Amino acid sequence: MPRKKKEPPGFVEIMRKLTRAGITGSAVPNRTITHLEEITTLEERVEKILGIIKQDKRPAGNMIFFVMYDIEDDKVRRQVFKYLLKLGCYRVQRSVFLADLPNSKYDQIRKDLTEVQAAYDNNDSILVVPISTDYLTAMKIIGQTIDIDVITKTRNTLFF
Repeated sequence: MPRKKKEPPGFVEIMRKLTRAGITGSAVPNRTITHLEEITTLEERVEKILGIIKQDKRPAGNMIFFVMYDIEDDKVRRQVFKYLLKLGCYRVQRSVFLADLPNSKYDQIRKDLTEVQAAYDNNDSILVVPISTDYLTAMKIIGQTIDIDVITKTRNTLFF
């Protein structure tokens, strides 16, 4: 008789196992920064964000939101990173994700991250911020030489 396949553990269960394995607090202040994945170019990230705005027919039950975190422990941060990617969030910056997902996924992410935050003693912070397309359209980029108004076609030129 064949064995039943074991369901892979969920995100919250993985985090509980990490806690039982000895995550007791925040990491040392002089930790090395690990880059889980190289971030795409700024132009590619802006195009992805604008793709969300420009969709002709966004699903009615979807919500656009940011997930931003400041997590000191590398293992926890890596698991949160993988979890957000798996659920369909798009990495905008190292610790900032943007999502256009159904309300049920939004609630699930918020609930799971709340449980993870409460699972161990830490000084971490996680923000889940709903946002409207109007605010995304009004975004300004500081620090890179890219003109968002040209890309979004919101700049007007007056000829005499």
